[in-house]
Amino acid sequence: MSRRAAQITEVERPEAVADRNGTQVPAGQEIAWAEVIPPDQWALYKQAIQAMRCAGVRFVVGGGFGLASYTGRWRNTKDMDFYILPGDRERAIEALTEAGFQDLYDTLPYDRGWIYRSAREGIIIDIIWSMANRRAEVDPGWFQNAKSLLVRDEMIELVPPEELLWCKLYVFQRDHCDWTDVLNLIYAVGPQIDWDHVLERLEDDSPVLGAVLTLFGWLSPGRWAQLPQKLREQLGLHQPQEVSPEEEETRIRLLDSRAWFAALQPRDRPLEV
Repeated sequence: MSRRAAQITEVERPEAVADRNGTQVPAGQEIAWAEVIPPDQWALYKQAIQAMRCAGVRFVVGGGFGLASYTGRWRNTKDMDFYILPGDRERAIEALTEAGFQDLYDTLPYDRGWIYRSAREGIIIDIIWSMANRRAEVDPGWFQNAKSLLVRDEMIELVPPEELLWCKLYVFQRDHCDWTDVLNLIYAVGPQIDWDHVLERLEDDSPVLGAVLTLFGWLSPGRWAQLPQKLREQLGLHQPQEVSPEEEETRIRLLDSRAWFAALQPRDRPLEV
C-alpha cells in the first residue's frame, strides 16, 4: 500500500472496505456514517476543530471518528480524539479553553502525562500526544502518512490505520479493551494496511499483534486469508479452518452479543460497543 497521503470524500473511505462477505461496497452507494452524528454534537466538534485550526495546531483525528472513517460505522462515544505533537500541547489546551471547553480534571481526574481532557455541554475533546502506557509519543510520521476526509463540511486529517492499530493494541484493561476496534479495523482495511510499517512500530512487541491476528483468524477465517502471506509467515501464524458465514456470525456473538462488529451492522445506526 502506498504511504502517500491522499484526499478522500465522505462517501469514499481511505481504503477499500469489505462487507461481511468480503465484497467491496461501491463508492456512493452507502450511507455516510457522519450523517448519524447528532447535529448538536457535531456543532461542538466543529467548534473544537476550528479552534485548533485558528491556533495553528496541526492534529490528526483518531478514536471513534478515526475508526468510523475506515469501517464506515460510527460509535457515539460523545468524544473526539485529537493527536498532536508533544510540543503543541500548551497551544492546543489554550485554544480549547478559549473555545469554552473546560478541563475535566477537577470532576474526573486523569493522568496528565499523556492526555488533556476537556468538556463542554457533555462532549469531551481529548488532546493526546503519547500512548497511555508511554510506549511512544506522536511523531511527524503520523502526519506524513495521514489522509484527509471530508466529514460534513469539515476536512479533517486522520490517524493512519497503522498508527491507529498500533495504539489500540495496548489498550487491554479489565474495564476497557480496544481489541474490538482492532478486529473491526483489520476486517475493514487489513489487506491494505502497510504491515511492514506496523511491525517496525511494534519492534519487540510483535507477539501482541500475533495474538490479535490469531483471534481474528478464528473469528473470520475468510477475511484472515486475505492478509499478506508474508505477514503470516513473519508471525508464524497457521491457516485457520474455513467456516461458514453463519458460523462466523456465531463466533462474533460469542465475543459480545451487542452490536459491535461493524460489517454486520446497518450503516444508519451507531455501533453499541
